[in-house]
Amino acid sequence: MFKKKVILLALTASFLFSSAGCAGIESSANRQYDSEVSREVGAERSSLIGEVNARAASKKGFTVSDIPKWDKKHPSVRVHKNRPYFTKKQKKKKKSYESYGKLDSLGRCSTAISCIGRDLMPTEKRGEIGSVKPTGWHTVKYDGIDGVYLYNRCHLIGYQLTGENANERNLITGTRYMNVEGMLPYENEVADYLWSNPKNHVLYRVRPIFAGKDLLARGVLMEAYSVEDKGEGVSFCVFCYNVQPGITINYRNGDSDGPAYTGSGNNSRQEERRDTDTSRDDGKEHTYILNTNTRKFHLPSCSSVETMSSRNKKTYTGKRKYLIRKGYSPCHRCNP
Repeated sequence: MFKKKVILLALTASFLFSSAGCAGIESSANRQYDSEVSREVGAERSSLIGEVNARAASKKGFTVSDIPKWDKKHPSVRVHKNRPYFTKKQKKKKKSYESYGKLDSLGRCSTAISCIGRDLMPTEKRGEIGSVKPTGWHTVKYDGIDGVYLYNRCHLIGYQLTGENANERNLITGTRYMNVEGMLPYENEVADYLWSNPKNHVLYRVRPIFAGKDLLARGVLMEAYSVEDKGEGVSFCVFCYNVQPGITINYRNGDSDGPAYTGSGNNSRQEERRDTDTSRDDGKEHTYILNTNTRKFHLPSCSSVETMSSRNKKTYTGKRKYLIRKGYSPCHRCNP
């Protein structure tokens, strides 16, 4: 009887040990499998989060990939829901300042920012800027362009706002279309606000947007925010396209192609002769719109009148020749 009990106990112990051993092996295998799966899932999740973070980081600021396709109708487009990217800290500063970023390794302009007050605005006529040759610069003419020249030396922050002349950190190569049709209306909006609110400030930033190692910017991001009234007076975030209707542009180096210029001689001299020409005067009185800043006169229906600062706009009724004698010259767009 005793021997039977011993055998039974031995068999029971052997069974229990083998069961525990299998469970232990299975548990160990499961733990190892779970660990490997956990590492794989963790790695996959980390990779996904990295991609999400990268995309989120790119949205912290405007990049070339954010540029909407040009509709070939409008020189600019609202971006970022028309909300400037300024931080809360930047929006609180109410003292005038201006800063122009350093040129990069390719000689390209970076960001220009200013808290513009009336104290920064110029009180004298703009100086010469022809000594500056921004990246992508070409002196080239085409038919169908106001002034015939494709490119202008475009101020990032317009002269009428901070009075900068030949500052290489503030001048880029821009098409006539971008300069006049794209950027100027927004510069005028800021200038008009400051002339109407002389104690206020406008936080203003302009950044050229380049693709890769292109020497010519695809356009500029323009942001503005009136500080004292928290954006009630001025607030915008827009992208202005560096394009010219009818012209093909190579942004890599600024080369272009379009309708050949058919004029002859030096264009500036032609313009000078045309500006002082009184042969078109019929001796009758007409109504013109004067730009007291550029000293140009326009027909009331001229598209340039729409973008003209109200501060510089004046209506004149009289003879054409008298305007020319006073130093005004006819607009080359409407040819009054």
